[in-house]
Order: sequence, then structure tokens, then C-alpha cells
Amino acid sequence: MFYQILWLFFCYSFLGWVMETVAATIRRRHFVNRGLLDGPLCAIYGFAGVMLTVFLPELRGNWLFLFLGSAIWCTVFEWIAGHILEKSGYGRWWDYSRMPANLDGYICLPFSLIWGLLGSIAVQWGSPLLLDLYGLLPETTGKVVLWLIVALTAVDGIGSLIALFGYQGIMPPLERVDGQITVTTRKLQEIISRTTRRRLEKSFGMTRARREKRAKGEVFAQGVCFYKIFWLFFIGSFLGDVTETIFCYVTAGKWMSRSSVVWGPFSLVWGIALAAATALLYKYRDRSDRFLFLTGTFLGGAYEYLCSVATERVFGTVFWDYSAIPFNLGGRINLLYCFFWGIAAVVWMKGLYPVFSRWIEKIPMRAGTWLTWVLVVFMTANMAMSALALGRYNERCQGAEAESAWQVYMDEHYGDDVIQEIYPNAIRA
Repeated sequence: MFYQILWLFFCYSFLGWVMETVAATIRRRHFVNRGLLDGPLCAIYGFAGVMLTVFLPELRGNWLFLFLGSAIWCTVFEWIAGHILEKSGYGRWWDYSRMPANLDGYICLPFSLIWGLLGSIAVQWGSPLLLDLYGLLPETTGKVVLWLIVALTAVDGIGSLIALFGYQGIMPPLERVDGQITVTTRKLQEIISRTTRRRLEKSFGMTRARREKRAKGEVFAQGVCFYKIFWLFFIGSFLGDVTETIFCYVTAGKWMSRSSVVWGPFSLVWGIALAAATALLYKYRDRSDRFLFLTGTFLGGAYEYLCSVATERVFGTVFWDYSAIPFNLGGRINLLYCFFWGIAAVVWMKGLYPVFSRWIEKIPMRAGTWLTWVLVVFMTANMAMSALALGRYNERCQGAEAESAWQVYMDEHYGDDVIQEIYPNAIRA
């Protein structure tokens, strides 16, 4: 599976590079390499192609939902990628400002429709054909070719990072054991990055000026930074679990665990959603309620669908099923709950986020920093232990006996009764 995904990534990266380069060359009437790397790869197409292949194959044959799913997911991916690439300090890699129905030039309706069409073709025919072609290669030959491409891409990527940020931002300071070695190494770094830097400036109109680092503020977690996002993830995970537990009691008349992890009342789906929504929508917090509602509806529905497919693929377990609710899609999402995501986006950005942000920023700087990293370690260990427990539960359901030490430990501490108590709605896929 790993090699098949790697194969699809490189194939779609290459096909995307061909499409982008041909279009840019025709438009500018001279050859333009539209990839970030010097090689013929455009990674954003590779990631998008793999994402659609992994998460949307069950929509094959249902052209309407396959088209909508491809359009929404590719648009969201393009929107996120556009923001990330712009933060490199070299401006925008594309700008749809002159296109109709665009959002700050990052995405627009015409291209969303194109992505929906291309994504549908990729899922319906493209990926099966590419996987069949890979199957024609001898197993050893295919693996060697892929690892060779990985190595060449890694060298190319290092050169691109050096060109974007400078070797001082990528490579650690060199010990001056031998002055000549230091000089020679830096010359090699400059040689690697010079071609890429010149091409980027020519192809994308980028300048070499770097952004100045912002001075450290005196307020903890000021703005939308890592510390703020993590605390929102932690708080959202806790409040999401509490909210779902109360909701289940009110509707079903009994208390049941809604936690995603084995240690503590934390629902990761809510935590990730809250953190991601803040990071994505903070820039648009002053937009109209209708804009936030529609954006939250589409993003929430796409996110919940992804979580449903991912957990089922990884753990072999279905954690929720909306098949009994009208207007559902494969039991993974339904229209009513998508509207709930939209309402939640408005309530959060307009009302709750400013309050929670002020509370977080009142935490003392030193205490907040230390506490954050303690919680990062705790939640990382919590998620790792939960993954192992669910993985072993899946093995037990398939009749696999405990052979290694970790399997024995899981059987002793996280047997079927414990797992079923923590995840009462989990159903074997």
C-alpha cells in the first residue's frame, strides 16, 4: 500500500506539472517551469491525487457526489496550500483575483468546477489505471525506481528550501574545524540553491527579500500562533467530549463515553476541528454570518467525512453511522449535521473565540510555555497509546494471538471490555 501511494503521488505530481507548465508556457510564450522543485513535479497535485484516491473511492459510480467531493476537497486543499506557500515570504503562487466568485484570490468557482471534473476522472479511471501500470513492474524494480525518485526529490527539495529560506535558516551552523571545509560546503550550498532561486524569481515574480522576524511579545499565545492553536485544540477536545456526553444523555437517557482516547475525556475530532477552524477562518472573522455559515458547513462536512474514512481505514472500526438520518452520504455525514458545523463556525468566530482567546492570553508567559509542552507530551502519548489499544483490539477481533510484549500489555490493560466502555459506539467495519 505504501509503494502504491508513493507511485500515485509521483504520477499525479508529474501530470500536474505537465498541465501547469504547458498552460504557463502557452500563456507567456516561453518555457516556464511551474514546479517548486527543479524536477518535473508539482507536489500539490500529488497530495491532492492521493487524498482523493484514499478518501473518495466509495463514491465511484455516484457522479454527483464524486464531483462535489472532489471539488470541495481540492478547493479546500488549494485554499490551505495557498496560505501556506504565501507565508514563505515570496508572494502568491497563483492569484484568482480577476476570476469570478473568488475568495481573496486563493480559490475561485471556475477552477473549483475544474478540480471537481479532474478529481472525478482521477478517482473513477485515473488511479485504477495508474495502479495497474505499477502492477506491471517487477516488485523489486518498482521499489528501486520509487526510492531513486524519492532520493532525487529529497536533494531537489533541499535545494529549493535553501533557495527559499537561505542555508542559515535550513542548515545548522557549521563547526569551523577546517576553514576550507566550511567555505567549500557553503559554496556547494550556494550552487545547489542558485538555479532554483533564479527560476523561482523568474517563474513566479518572487523577490529575494526575507521577512523580518516579529519581535517576541510580552503576552502569552498572542495572535493565532502555535501556543494559541494547541490550547484551542486541548480545550475543544475536552469541551467536545463533555458536550457529546450530555447530548447523548439527553437524547438516549444514559451516560456513555464519547472520548477518542484512552486517558481522559477528550474528543479529538472536536479539538482538531476547533483548532483548524480558527487557523483557517481567523482571517475572515469579520466577514458576514452567512459567509462563515456556508464556509463552516462545507469545511465541517468535508472534515467529518475525512475523519470517518480515516478511522475506518486505520482501525477497521466505524465510530459513527448516520444511515438512519435523512440526506446522509454513506452514513458518514448528513445535511443536518453539516448545518450544525456551519452554525458552530458562526458562534465560535463571532462570539466564543474572542472570549477564549483573552482567557488563554492571560496565562503567565513562563508558566504557559512550560504547561503547553507538558500537555503536548501528554496528548501525544495519549494518542499513541490509544492507537495501539485500538490496533490491538482490531487484531483480537481477527483472532490474532498476542506474541510481542506490547500486545500482551494491551490485552492486560485494554481488553475488549475496556475498549467497549471507552468506545461504546465502535462497530467493526
